[in-house]
Amino acid sequence: MDNNKFIEKCKSILESGGVDPETIFVVWSCKTLQNNKAILSHTGKGAPLFELTHNGDKSEIYVDTYRKESNECVSV
Repeated sequence: MDNNKFIEKCKSILESGGVDPETIFVVWSCKTLQNNKAILSHTGKGAPLFELTHNGDKSEIYVDTYRKESNECVSV
């Protein structure tokens, strides 16, 4: 799938889950061979990260959702 088409599909999936389309942004994306992957979020306080993966062989998109549980400083 073309990367721009994939990103639009990702935004559409998030919209269908109740996320305001005006607040969605892309954190990271890439395309390798027939597969696409992107991380999206939105501007709401405490918003999760959504990792969307397009399996080009099966024409399926998988959605994983992550929320920050902590932010700790580790001295090195």
